[in-house]
Amino acid sequence: MSSQEQGKQGTAVRTASVEVATPKRTKEIIAKYGFSFKKSLGQNFLIDQNILNNIVQAAELDETKGALEIGPGIGALTQRLAASAGKVTAIEIDNRLIPILRDVLADEQHTTVIHGDVLKLDLKQLFAEQFGDVTGVSVVANLPYYVTTPILMKLLEEKLPLEHIVVMIQKEVAVRMAAKPGGKEYGSLSVAVQYYCVPQVVCTVPHTVFIPQPNVDSAVIKLSLRDKPAVDVPDEEHFFRVVQASFAQRRKTLVNNLTAFVGKERREALTELLLRNEIDPVRRGETLSLEEFARISRSMLEAGWGS
Repeated sequence: MSSQEQGKQGTAVRTASVEVATPKRTKEIIAKYGFSFKKSLGQNFLIDQNILNNIVQAAELDETKGALEIGPGIGALTQRLAASAGKVTAIEIDNRLIPILRDVLADEQHTTVIHGDVLKLDLKQLFAEQFGDVTGVSVVANLPYYVTTPILMKLLEEKLPLEHIVVMIQKEVAVRMAAKPGGKEYGSLSVAVQYYCVPQVVCTVPHTVFIPQPNVDSAVIKLSLRDKPAVDVPDEEHFFRVVQASFAQRRKTLVNNLTAFVGKERREALTELLLRNEIDPVRRGETLSLEEFARISRSMLEAGWGS
């Protein structure tokens, strides 16, 4: 059901021509509907149009492309996406926001609002139903902090036909996603994201441009999907288990962390395996590149260490 069709079932007032992302308009909408924020859903509404411009520009949309938005709130970003993309689908978990979105987006004929939890939806089926007539799809969203990583990993692991993921998230999480080996920010999340994508921090976002204001600053990050993963591994699941194990205790050396993974009885053989791959066993996980993690995983599988 399109937002235009949904609007016929809701309030008849049409507000799509008025920018939502201003303090005045946002407060008016909140007051009109008697909306109260749920802290448990991480609801913070953006009121800065420049940040919206940065988000939409980074997504590289045009009338031949589609955009999937997760957590549209009262439609500030949705409104901008509708003006840039040929097709917009927004998934909102909070049913109290559905009538507001029907109102705000009533004039947007190519926009669909779905009430649901993105973590529980069949996204491959949703893509087939919603984006069959576009040349490319990007996820563009202001994600709730508490569920950022599960949502992003679902999008990546399901290997959806995405061009870009442009999301506003907690600043420190964005920094971790884009981090290079050797720093304290680099970890298993960095490896997982960079395995699938090329990350770029677009801009930082102060906490003052939201209603209500969160306790931390945000950042917009653009994840451009790779045509194929950054490294070639025979078993992705094993590769990621090796990565997780390597960062299990950050102060421990690689050989100590991986010994806990493969078993104490294999410690000597593990040391030899690392040396054969030109990796010093006393290095720490945060210093390893994706290719080095891939070499370790491949060698373990060749040795029969698939657990």
